Order: sequence, then C-alpha cells, then structure tokens
Amino acid sequence: MVDLDWKAKMVSSDIPNKSPKLSNKLQVSIPTPFRFSNISSPLSTSASASSAYDYYLRLPELRKLWETKEFPAWQNERVLKPALHALEITFRFISIVLSDPRSYSNRREWKRRLESLTTSQIEFIAMLCEDENEDKTAAGTAPIVDLTSSNGVLARESSSAEVWKLHGETTVVSRTSKDSLLPRLATWQKSEDAAQKILYTIECEMRRCPYTLGLGEPNLSGKPSLDYDAVCKPNDLHALKRSPYDHCIENHENATLFTTHQILESWIQTAKQVLKRIASRIDAEIFETAASDCYLMERIWKLLAEIEDLHLLMDPDDFLHLKSQLLIKRVNETEAFCFRSKGLVEITKMSKELKHKVPFILGVEVDPQGGPRIQEAAMRLYSEKQEGNKVFLVQALQAIEGALKRFFYGYKQVLVVVMGSLEAKGNRVVAGSVSVDSLSQVFLEPTYFPSLDAAKTYLGEFWNHELGGSGLTRWKK
Repeated sequence: MVDLDWKAKMVSSDIPNKSPKLSNKLQVSIPTPFRFSNISSPLSTSASASSAYDYYLRLPELRKLWETKEFPAWQNERVLKPALHALEITFRFISIVLSDPRSYSNRREWKRRLESLTTSQIEFIAMLCEDENEDKTAAGTAPIVDLTSSNGVLARESSSAEVWKLHGETTVVSRTSKDSLLPRLATWQKSEDAAQKILYTIECEMRRCPYTLGLGEPNLSGKPSLDYDAVCKPNDLHALKRSPYDHCIENHENATLFTTHQILESWIQTAKQVLKRIASRIDAEIFETAASDCYLMERIWKLLAEIEDLHLLMDPDDFLHLKSQLLIKRVNETEAFCFRSKGLVEITKMSKELKHKVPFILGVEVDPQGGPRIQEAAMRLYSEKQEGNKVFLVQALQAIEGALKRFFYGYKQVLVVVMGSLEAKGNRVVAGSVSVDSLSQVFLEPTYFPSLDAAKTYLGEFWNHELGGSGLTRWKK
C-alpha cells in the first residue's frame, strides 16, 4: 500500500537526515489537496443504466467475439483482436458518414476526423505487433499467411491478391481480405481517396513489424500477412452493426452514436488487457517492458479522448432528439454518463490501482508509522541514475495518470458542447466556483503517486537551493 500520510509529517518538518544530499535547512511547503464533501464514489452508476447501455451497444455479443480464444498459442490475441475490431468498425463508420443523405451533415470534417482516428489506431496496432516480435515468448505465434511460399499461385478460394516480383526470383503476394470493408471502400468513388490513404498508412506503420495486416496494402517488404479474416471475423462483427432500436427510431445520429461507442468499447477492452499485462510484468520484475506497456496505456487514454471528440460533429438538434428518444437521463445529479460503461469504470480503477505497485518497484515497504520511506527511495532512484528501467517505469505510471485525468476533463468539455453546461453539471446550479460533480472529482483529486510527487518537489527545491540562482545566470550568458 502506498504511503498516503507523508504530507502531514513533512510539511512543517525539516527533511530527514536520510534524504540523499539534501540540506536539513531546506523546507518546502506543499499545498493541501482539494477536498470533496458529500460526494459518493465518482466511479459508480446504477445497474439499470449500465444494463441499458450494454443492451443498446450489443456489448454482450461483442464481448463474446473479444473473449473467444481462437489461437491458443498466440499470446497477443486478446490484446490485438478488439483493436482490430475497432479498426474494422471505423471502416464501417466511414461508409455511414459518406452515405449520410442529410444536406447539413459536415461530411468534410467527418471524413478528416475519421481518417485521423484510423491513422491513430493503425499506429497503435503496429506498436502492439512490433512489441510482440521483441517478446521471445510471443514472437512467431501470430496466425499468419506466408505468401512467399506460394510462388505466385493463388488458390481459387483465396481472397483477392496481387503478385509482385522482388529481388530476382522472389515472388511476393499482396493479400487482400475477403471480408473487410476497407477493400470495398477503395472501389467506391466517395471513399476511394480515404481508403488509399489508409492502405498506405498501414504499409508505412507496419514496416518494423514481423507481418502486415493483409488488407490490401502494397506489402513491398514482402512480409507474411496476418490472417485478418480468421482473427477479426469481419462478417460476425458487422452482423452487430444495428442497434436494437433501429426499427423504431428514425434518426441518422443513431448510427453515428452507436458506432462511435462500439469503437470506444473495443479500445476499452484492449486497455483492460494491457493493464493486466502491466501488473503481471511488474510482478515478474520485467520493468522495461512494463514501462513500454504503460506508455501504450497512456496512448489508449488519448485515443479514447479522440473517439469521444467525435460527438462534437453530431448535429445538435438531431442528437438531442435522439437523446430524448433513447430516454438517456441521469439517475442522480452527480452521475456522469460515461460511467454507464462498466468497462470504462474498470480501466479507470485499474489505472489508479497501479499506485500500489510503487513500493515493490522501489524495493521498499510502506512505513506503518507514515514516514517518508517511499519518498526517500524515489529520491535515491532519481539522483543515483543506476536503475534506468525503474525510472522509465515510474515516469510511465505518472504518464498514465496525466492521460486519464485529461480524458475526463476533456469529456466534461464535450458534454458542455453537446448537451449544454447545465446538463454537464447534472441539471443543478452550482453555488460558487467549485463544482463537485463526479467528473470534476476524478480530474481534480490529488495525485495517485504522492511519494513520487514529493520526491520531485524536494529534488527541485534542493537544486534551486544548491545553485542559488547561478544556474539561471549561466544560461543567460
């Protein structure tokens, strides 16, 4: 457990003699954290609201696709599969947007946003594949199709493909998925340019990976292709493209809202698997790899924010009409709509609980008396520079915290723009300037890593005290 009582003991006292290289005369005043009153846990909502959310998005059926283990030897399957699902749903989203008959739909910006979102997802998927190759226990376990061994002869039942001649007699086939929507988008006049851009993005981002995705990208490196149709199962995925209320709701924003949240939930599922991997790798003392996973988790929080921003492009009148049609209402005045997602609540808690790993990483136990034992260990770690992998890891843990809090701050701003500021505050007038809604409680709460925060504060003050301003003078010269 992390030492949470160090502030009370450290604010008014001299720095202990055990703190490395620091003068006992140095004192630092640390502000008291903002306290919330009369607020229940922010990460909670009613069971009925969560069930309605799951039913609307058909999440029970999606979870079956995510959690089915088709390739037992492939360790990365449960991490990569929902990410590929999110990418495939994005291809469908492009089709939905470009088929929208409404004259007032902002197709140009929608197209740009979805191209940007697709690029971000491909970058992340490439990182997962690249990291898989560096893990000796996972390398070579992905289900791939080695097209160099076919000598350019394509089976009649195979997906469409192109044959390339490279390096003399070497034959390479660029495989194209039969079931994915991306190849179809490449043949449609409205989406041809976007699809070609996506294909070239796949080609560029997958260059450092042991295989490519097999979606029709040129594959000029002649690498094996992932068996995309077997892993992603696009036909099964697109069978879930309609919400249960499509037959009774005539509102074009229903498809955009439904698709946006299916993409969101797919990435939340990937995030859950990454967080589990972080915890297991820390326990196994594989700190450098755990740090890499932490930075992946930071990127997922940023990706979730990018997905939430898509709400800003929905037509205000149509969206608010849809909100009324779907009976989306707050159960209580402090509830945030996003916490109806049980997956989001879970990854938020899992991200916060990583703070309990800090004493183990630093190799110390929590002082039962509330002393600064963890803080001192962190100061030694930063100043001695002997264990770089641990520094990478604790920095990455704090990066997750920053990305998480930015996500919830950004989500509140999206609520204000999409639904109005009164709805974002829970349909109540807030007295004074302090908001106590559940979203504000998440991004305004004190740091999850108080000992790391204190160590940096004291080290910063130490160097200011040691240099006595000479450092700034030197830089000015």
